[in-house]
Amino acid sequence: MGLLDNGLKGNLLTGLAVGIGAAVVAPAVIPVLAGIVKPVAKAAIKGGILLYERSRETVAEAGEIFEDLMAEVKAEIEESHHTPAGNGSDSTAP
Repeated sequence: MGLLDNGLKGNLLTGLAVGIGAAVVAPAVIPVLAGIVKPVAKAAIKGGILLYERSRETVAEAGEIFEDLMAEVKAEIEESHHTPAGNGSDSTAP
């Protein structure tokens, strides 16, 4: 804690020197960092868009499968309602 306390209580000249140094160096450093960060950001955005499109397709396919299953189940229910019980149809027959 002594280092932190001393760092926060530095004198005014040290703070001014750091601020002026940052102001002088920043115009040279920011374009270099932007040149590095921009392709990385573009790749991340591109990956996000591709992931979104892929997941959207997957969800649409899952929805179609679910709709097909629902239609099959409804058809089976309708068939069981229209088939009288004991009509000779035996589901356990070989």
